Amino acid sequence: MSIAYLDPGNIESDLQSGAKAGFKLLWVLLASTIIGLLLQRLAARLGVVTGMHLAEVCNRQYPTVPRIILWLMVELAIIGSDMQEVIGCAIAFNLLSVGRIPLWAGVLITIIDTFVFLFLDKYGLRKLEAFFGFLITIMALSFGYEYVMVAPNQGEVLKGMFVPYCEGCGPVQLEQAVGVVGAVIMPHNIYLHSALVKSRQVDRDNKKEVKEANKYYFIESSIALFVSFLINVFVVAVFAEAFYDKTNIQVVRFTHLGSPHTDLFPTNNETLQVDIYKGGVVLGCFFGPAALYIWAIGILAAGQSSTMTGTYSGQFVMEGFLNLRWSRFARVLLTRSIAIFPTLLVAIFQDVQHLTGMNDFLNVLQSMQLPFALIPILTFTSLTSIMNDFANGLVWKIGGGMTILMVCAINMYFVVVYVTALNSVLLYVLAALLSIAYLCFIGYLVSDGALRIYLLQFSHTYLFSLQQFSHTH
Repeated sequence: MSIAYLDPGNIESDLQSGAKAGFKLLWVLLASTIIGLLLQRLAARLGVVTGMHLAEVCNRQYPTVPRIILWLMVELAIIGSDMQEVIGCAIAFNLLSVGRIPLWAGVLITIIDTFVFLFLDKYGLRKLEAFFGFLITIMALSFGYEYVMVAPNQGEVLKGMFVPYCEGCGPVQLEQAVGVVGAVIMPHNIYLHSALVKSRQVDRDNKKEVKEANKYYFIESSIALFVSFLINVFVVAVFAEAFYDKTNIQVVRFTHLGSPHTDLFPTNNETLQVDIYKGGVVLGCFFGPAALYIWAIGILAAGQSSTMTGTYSGQFVMEGFLNLRWSRFARVLLTRSIAIFPTLLVAIFQDVQHLTGMNDFLNVLQSMQLPFALIPILTFTSLTSIMNDFANGLVWKIGGGMTILMVCAINMYFVVVYVTALNSVLLYVLAALLSIAYLCFIGYLVSDGALRIYLLQFSHTYLFSLQQFSHTH
């Protein structure tokens, strides 16, 4: 589950955060991770208490049309996540081969890794979990090495993490803060976690055992997200210390010492713009070739480890929403084929900047899909008819409602920023129509959930009053 917090989209967001805002947005990363943990708690509770995962509950509770729309939105998020994994792996292969493996070839190579994971999956979930643990260890060592090499100011790291303030920040930093939230909290991961907890046997008729299972799953999630948070902090801190407020000319001076990447950076005094690809190059320029290769290994591990997350999510989502059972082989082939097609076109006909730029767009896409996981999970975990004694209390309902409002506001901000930059009246109109449809569907989900909770509360109050009346008479 922690793997979804360490995909190439997260790494892209981390390095952008460090390069654009220094250490000032670490508190946003911390807050987003905590919110993510609380959402994972709700997902795990739903799976443990009901014995069904979120997609299965949606299938039972929503009418056909809203259910199909929800399924399509979640599938869109899964495909977007898979595209980020393909991009990350292709860039890693290119960096490791010093450009000998072109980006389009790196994209095609990612087809092979899906079969490797399916092969491991045949030997059981434990073997696959062990392999994922190995990849997370590689990420921790790779990005930890960069952290030690750059040696960021620990006082600034702690200040950025625990002081919720961004001194001197403008629209660029605000947009990046919004991007951090979208990159960290992944919609399909909520569906996935609610399904994974079903793999362990729990006596759901035993309230004490259910309560104990919920506690241990929360502890397990806390440890997993703590590890992923540390790795994300490594990346933010490295780029904050080494490249915040750096200019292109400063990098060019170092690239002339023998790097084959001199044409990547213009010779001017404008602020340095980095991405996953340029980030590795700049690390290599400032700290030696080892830093570049170790960075590429970390990115490759991030992309590889996230592959099966999307496969499992897609399988559970398809089974739950549509009652359609596909083999993992067919499922991964479908998702990867759809993800590879647009990525391959960009890799062939555009340069690496356009390919890495897709990561920012895909982070926005993930953020746009987030309400379609948040609203159902909050609705169903608040209903006593589904959760019995484990339903959400008032604090959880209010907190969840505020989170949904915040996410929707962030999404509308993103839409405005992206569309206004395109400078096209036709796109303005199209974006306005899509935004109206988007908000209407969210409004339907929210009103449906609120009505369910209200009617349930009303029926309980009515029955209680009826019982009191019968006792007094």
